[in-house]
Amino acid sequence: MDWVDGKQRCCWANPKNERYIRYHDEEWGVPVHDDHKLFEMLVLECFQAGLSWECVLNKREAFREAFDGFDLEAVCDYGEEKMTSLRSNAGIIRNRLKIQAAVTNARTFRAIQEEYGSFAEYLWHWTDGQVVYEKGRTQSELSDRISMDLKRRGMKFVGSTVIYAYLQAVGVIYAHNAGCFLEWDEEKKR
Repeated sequence: MDWVDGKQRCCWANPKNERYIRYHDEEWGVPVHDDHKLFEMLVLECFQAGLSWECVLNKREAFREAFDGFDLEAVCDYGEEKMTSLRSNAGIIRNRLKIQAAVTNARTFRAIQEEYGSFAEYLWHWTDGQVVYEKGRTQSELSDRISMDLKRRGMKFVGSTVIYAYLQAVGVIYAHNAGCFLEWDEEKKR
């Protein structure tokens, strides 16, 4: 694939979408320890289920506006009136079940914060705070375990494939493709 800047990227990054390029270059795979960002990415990944990430990414700003800047407490307080309003918002994905899941997942996210002190602490405890380096996968034993635990706690749209994509997005799993200018090598891992 020919890139304007000459850098090779992961095969999934659309070279014609500047937003996607910035996401690939600046966000994807960068370790996140901020609960606000972790919540935003969880909501977006859950909406992505069954769709392309590019579709969700292109609607990200509309999602931010619709979901009150991904303010956890605001989303936890959403009632039927707000969810009905979201279902009529043409700027976002208007799936009724995913909108309900965003609210349910927000409440579970908050409960996990209360239990662990932060969602970041919960998420990173699965790897003892270490980044996992692997590529070419869509799920793993790690995503299976986290998915199962989140489902047990009541979250929705958090199957192993969604959680694997989430772990990649927030840098728990570092998975840039072979040939990508951000691909890890053994020296970077140490």
